[in-house]
Amino acid sequence: MLPPPTSSSNFRWRTESNSVNNLHVLLDPIIRRALVHAACFFAVVLGAVAAPARPNVIFIISDDQGWNDYGFMGHPHIATPSLDRLAAQSLVFERGYSPVPLCRPSLASIATGLYPHQHGVTGNDPTLPDKGVNAMAARSDTKYALYYDTVINNFARQPNLVRDLVSRGYVALQTGKWWEGDPIKTAGFTHSMTQGTVKSSRHGDAGLAIGREGLDPIYKFIEQSGNRPFFVWYAPMLPHAPHTPPDDLLQKYLKVAPSEPVARYWACVEWFDRTCGELLDYLDRKGLRENTIIIYTTDNGWIQNPVKANQFAPRSKQTAYEGGVRTPLLISWPGHVKPRRDTEHLASNLDLWPTLAALLKTPTAKGLPGLNLTDARTVARRTSIFGEQYTHNIANVNEPTRSLEHRWVIDGWWKLIVPNQRTQSGESSELYDLRHDPWETNNVATLELSRVRKLTRLLDKQWKQSITP
Repeated sequence: MLPPPTSSSNFRWRTESNSVNNLHVLLDPIIRRALVHAACFFAVVLGAVAAPARPNVIFIISDDQGWNDYGFMGHPHIATPSLDRLAAQSLVFERGYSPVPLCRPSLASIATGLYPHQHGVTGNDPTLPDKGVNAMAARSDTKYALYYDTVINNFARQPNLVRDLVSRGYVALQTGKWWEGDPIKTAGFTHSMTQGTVKSSRHGDAGLAIGREGLDPIYKFIEQSGNRPFFVWYAPMLPHAPHTPPDDLLQKYLKVAPSEPVARYWACVEWFDRTCGELLDYLDRKGLRENTIIIYTTDNGWIQNPVKANQFAPRSKQTAYEGGVRTPLLISWPGHVKPRRDTEHLASNLDLWPTLAALLKTPTAKGLPGLNLTDARTVARRTSIFGEQYTHNIANVNEPTRSLEHRWVIDGWWKLIVPNQRTQSGESSELYDLRHDPWETNNVATLELSRVRKLTRLLDKQWKQSITP
């Protein structure tokens, strides 16, 4: 459920200063704005925001969106003109993947460049030992905050791309979905909408107003960034439920969708696209687009349940199937990243930080499994990517992988899903030929036993090598 309407045009200024470089965020906004205007007089007169020498960075992360639910991915009904425009300006990987099909661990992986079993955030909620799997009951328990903080600390101890950017002189704004407590304290953002208290909405509180209630906090942040490069984490709760789109969009899709629940979801997809268009138009008006890197992905997939509103169908979110883990990935930087479509090679959300670092010519944290997606030769040499799927709730916050249900590997066009026998006893491995069976309707594991053994060995090797000491 979304929080009640808040002062969504506001965000928090950082209250602690780690260096002289952070001094600017402590200034009173009015004084600071006056200084910025004085320093950038001609740009202000022309209606533009001063462009720093280093590129700005925006991450656009949609929430619960199917991999083919875009105009540029061929959906016959859903209109996404803004993302279609961005795709035309981008390096597009049609075979992009999230390493995990659930909101919280996926966002943590985007920020850290690590698999969930490495960063320790494997589910959305911790489970109290005496509360079973009822996370709602757990939230009313005074001990819940202690378990929740353990998960947050698992995340906070890892290097992340936000802290890295800030250390290099960027100002960074968090908006939208954010599970890991106070974004300023746990991730290093200089500004945030989310407050991060366990008693409020656990996945973003005030930040969830972004997109649904406009983009003013982003505009305000950019205009006050002065001549420093900025980073924006734009992760609105869209098209995520509740599927309550503007009426004009709902009426549009009621005419073509097979049911009202589907129409509501489709309308929310276009609603999200509208917000992306507003952001792109703003960058154009301010003369910032040419010097801004935009990276787009989604946290996990979604297939709308045709009869139950706000619910996903089987083989969708929270599963290792394509409907849960596949997403297009877009990387755009005019004049620096050549627009093209890659329909063959594999890409992962774990590649986003290494890709950004390569564009900025900066190092990443050591040991990250991802690679630079703008290096075509490196991308072509990689033939396999991996992922994992857990229960919604974390069984043991001190042993996050205890909740593991499935691991998966894609090698070329072959995909193997392997159940964890401790939690999925009785299940067998599944093998799919994605080139000819993209919706995984024909499990050929019993017909390809040697391939199953080969991919199982590959998956086990990757798992052992990636376990964090």
